[in-house]
Amino acid sequence: MQEEIARSAIDTFISAFNASDDSYVTALLSQALTSDVVFWGPLGRSEGIAAVERFVLDIRRHPAGTGTMVRCSAVDMPDEWARYQWVFTTPGGGPRLAGTDVVHLRRSLIDQVIVFAGEIEPSAS
Repeated sequence: MQEEIARSAIDTFISAFNASDDSYVTALLSQALTSDVVFWGPLGRSEGIAAVERFVLDIRRHPAGTGTMVRCSAVDMPDEWARYQWVFTTPGGGPRLAGTDVVHLRRSLIDQVIVFAGEIEPSAS
């Protein structure tokens, strides 16, 4: 049951990247995130839905064109933390970025997002 709730919040969060119009982004994020969400992204820490919205809108305006964000793994959820993998692809074979997000859920909404973009290199041993 808890995994289904997490999957729903995560998929709604991801759908904000793929909204048909920028005007839908805030509503989608509000359905998935707490108002005081803490977002650890590539540019550091920020708080609140407005900060996450700025990040999503920046991704939507990628110089290579409007891309597509998809969850490409199952949701793995030990207790109130969940992780999943994602891939962002721009049109026409443009840049592709993959990563893993770790999220924390509170009352069925995401209250923390930690974005790990890119692949982890194997250790040099």
